[in-house]
Amino acid sequence: MNVLKKLALFLMLLCLAIPGYAQQQIAVSGVISDVDGPIIGASIVEKGTSNGTQTGMDGQYRLRVSPNVTLEVSYLGYVTQRVAVNGRTTINITLAEDAKALDEVVVVGYGVQKKSDVTGAIGQVTAKDLVTKPVSNAFEAIQGKIAGVDITTSTRPGELGSISIRGNRSLTASNAPLYVVDGVVLSAGGIENINPYDIESINILKDASSTAIYGSRGANGVVLVTTKRGKTGTMQLNYSGALTYENLHDMAPPMSASDYITWRRWAFHNSNPEAYNQGNQPDQTQDQTIFGGSDLTALNNVMKGWAGGSWDGSKVEDYDWTGLVTKTGVSQTHTLSASGGTDKIKSFVSFGYLNNEGTQIGQTYERYNGSVNVDIQATKWFTMGASINGSWSNQSYGFSRTGQSTTSGPVDIYSAAKQIYRYALPYDENGTLIDMPGGVNSVYNVMDEWEKSLEKRQTLRALGSFYGNVNFGEIWNPLNGLSYQINFGPDFRYYRKGVFIDSKSVARGGGNNYADWEYRRNFSWVLDNILSYTKDIAIHHFDITLLQSSSKDDYETSRMSGQKIPKPSYLWNNMGSIDVTNSDNKASISTGLRQSSLLSYGTRLNYALWDKYLLTLTGRLDGASQLSEGHKWASFPSAALGWRIEQEEFMQNFDWIRQLKLRFGVGVTGNAAVDPYATLGNIRSFYLPFGGKSNYLAYATNEPYAFADAVYMANPALTWEKTTQYNFGLDFGFFKGRINGSIDVYQSHTNDLLMTMNIPTLTGYAQTLSNVGKTKNNGVEVSLNVVPVQTRS
Repeated sequence: MNVLKKLALFLMLLCLAIPGYAQQQIAVSGVISDVDGPIIGASIVEKGTSNGTQTGMDGQYRLRVSPNVTLEVSYLGYVTQRVAVNGRTTINITLAEDAKALDEVVVVGYGVQKKSDVTGAIGQVTAKDLVTKPVSNAFEAIQGKIAGVDITTSTRPGELGSISIRGNRSLTASNAPLYVVDGVVLSAGGIENINPYDIESINILKDASSTAIYGSRGANGVVLVTTKRGKTGTMQLNYSGALTYENLHDMAPPMSASDYITWRRWAFHNSNPEAYNQGNQPDQTQDQTIFGGSDLTALNNVMKGWAGGSWDGSKVEDYDWTGLVTKTGVSQTHTLSASGGTDKIKSFVSFGYLNNEGTQIGQTYERYNGSVNVDIQATKWFTMGASINGSWSNQSYGFSRTGQSTTSGPVDIYSAAKQIYRYALPYDENGTLIDMPGGVNSVYNVMDEWEKSLEKRQTLRALGSFYGNVNFGEIWNPLNGLSYQINFGPDFRYYRKGVFIDSKSVARGGGNNYADWEYRRNFSWVLDNILSYTKDIAIHHFDITLLQSSSKDDYETSRMSGQKIPKPSYLWNNMGSIDVTNSDNKASISTGLRQSSLLSYGTRLNYALWDKYLLTLTGRLDGASQLSEGHKWASFPSAALGWRIEQEEFMQNFDWIRQLKLRFGVGVTGNAAVDPYATLGNIRSFYLPFGGKSNYLAYATNEPYAFADAVYMANPALTWEKTTQYNFGLDFGFFKGRINGSIDVYQSHTNDLLMTMNIPTLTGYAQTLSNVGKTKNNGVEVSLNVVPVQTRS
C-alpha cells in the first residue's frame, strides 16, 4: 500500500513538473526593422549563449528562450540593442543606424579595411540593394547605382551585356574589368552565372591606388564579389522567389504600311523628280511601277488602297512583322538557402533556379545554381574554410549571327523583322511562303525563322575558394596582430555551342545550309600566400600586407563547321555527314590549346596618424609567361593620401557633419594584352595563285597546292599596356547620414597600346604587332544618396 501511495505521489509531482518545465521555455517572435522597413539577416541571440536565429526575407524571427532572458539584436551598420524578454511572446524591434558606421569594413584587394580609412575610389552595393527588384544576374541589380560604372544590359536572356569602369582604355584588347569572387580571380567570363541572392556584397575598385595591388590585371578596374556565409545561431531556412513579366518597348517603332508606302513614293521622287510625283501626290500607275517588283502579293495589297478610285491608305493591310517575332517575356527565379552555426563552425548552403523566356521568340535561358560556404574555427589560432559555387545553364540563343552570309546582317530576329515593309505579307494567295516580302532583295521572310536559325549553348561553371588562416598572436602574445593566410582557388568552365542555319534562313540569304559545333574547356587556378601585420603604437596605426601569388590558365578549344548538311534534322550533331572532299561544302576543323601563367609579389602599407591623416602605399611585381624574355616582368606602384577633416578640433562644433574626407591617389596598372605565343608571330595556310576565285589573301581557293605563310612578323619586344591614373576625391556625410556621397575627379593615361601595324612587304611580312598606341581618359563622378523623409515604425 505504501508503494502505491509513493507511486501516486511521484506521478502527481511529475504531472506538476511538466507544465512547470514548459513554462521555462517560451516562443518569442516579431519583426526586426529600420526606418525603411524590415531587415533581412539581422541576428537575434540569447545573451551569453549560442542560442540564436536570423530574420527572414520579411524581417520576421522566432526563437525559443526562457521568459526572463535578454535578447541581443544586431546587424551590420546598426546599433546593437539588448531587450529584456520579461515573459513577452511578441517583441518588435526597430534598429537605429550606427553613428560609427564609418568604421564598417569594406572588401579591398587581398583583405578588408575600415571604410573611414579607405583612400581609394571604391563603390559598394550590399545584399539589400541586390534584391530590391527581381533580376537574373547581379549587374542588372547594380545598374545605375555606382558612379563611373557603365553597364549595358542585353535583351537576350543569359547575356551579360557589357560593363566598363571609367571608360575604355585599350583599342584592341579587352576593356572588361577583373572579376574576383571570394578572393579567386576568374580566368574567363564575368559573374553572370552566380545567383544574385547568394551575394553578400559587390565592391568595385575604380582608381589605380585601389587596383594596383592586382598589378597587370587591374587596369580596367576590379569587381570584388563576396558571397554569403554562415552566421552564429540556429539553422535558418529562407526561400525567395519572383515571377516577372517584361515586354520589348522600341523607342523607334516601325512605320505603318501607309507610312511606308508614302516614304517609298518620296524615295522614288527624290531619285527622279521628273518621272515620279511627290510622296503626298499618289498616282496609281506610278504605284504599279514603284511596288511592282517580284512580290505581286505586296503589290496587290498596295492596290487595295485604290479600290475606291482614289487613294485611301487605311484600306491597305498593315502586317505587324515585329509583333510576329516578339512576345511577353516571363521570368521566374527561386532560391532556397539555409544558414547557421556555432562559434566553432558556420555554414551557408543555397540552391537556385532561374528560367527566363525572352521577349523574342526562340530565346530562352535556364540556370541551376548551388553554393556551399563553410567556416571552421579549429583552434584559437587556426581557422579554415571553403566556398564552392557551381552553375549549369542552357541558353537558346535564338537567331544566330554565326554563319551569316554577310557581317552586316541583322543582329537578332527583331532587327530582321524591322527591315520588312509592313505592306508586305508573309504568304501569297496560295499559302506559299514568300522568300522576299515586298520584292526587296536581301530582305528575307522571318516567318518561322526561329526554326531555321538555331543556336544552343551550354555552360558548366564551378568555382572554389579554400583558405587557412594562422593567428600568431593566439600562439604567442608578442606576435599579436601577425597572421598568415593561404588561399587556393580553382576555376573550371565547360562551354559547348551548336549552330544550325537553314538555307531559307534570313542569316544565310538563300545560300546552303550551315552547321557549326564548338567546344571550350577552361581550367585555371590561383594560389595566394598572404602575411598581414596590424599594430597600434600610441597615435600611429600600421597595417602591412605582404603577398606572393601564382596562377595558371589552361584553355582548350575544338570547332567544326560546314555547309550542305544532308539532313537538316541532324542540326550540328552529325558533322561527319559532310563531304569534306567537296570544297564547295567549306568544311573546316580546328583545335587550339593556350596556356599562360603569372607570378606576382606585392606589398601594401596602410598608415593612419591620429586616425585622421591617412597614407596607403602599394607595390606589385608581375611576371607573365606570354611575353618574351626581357619583357616578362613589370612593376605597378601606387600611393594615396587621405585627410579626415571631420576629426579635426575646429570641426567639433559642426555636429551635423558626419564625414568629410579628402582623398588623392596616383598609381600605375597594367594590361597583359598580349595573347600567348603572339610574340612568335602568326602563321596561316594559303593556296598558290593559279586560277580560281581569290580569297582575302588574293590566293586561289580551289587549287590543291597548299602552303603556310607567316602573316605577322614576330615581335619579341612586345610588352605591357600601362595606365597611369590620378584621382582626387571628396567623401561627405551630413545630418546623421541622411545626406552622403562622394565627388571624384580623375585622369588616366594609357601607353604602349597593342595594335597591328602595317610594315613594308620587302620584309616578307605584311603586318606586325607592336606597342604603338596611346589613350587618355578624363572624368568627374558624383554620387549622392539622400533620405528626404524618415518616419518611425
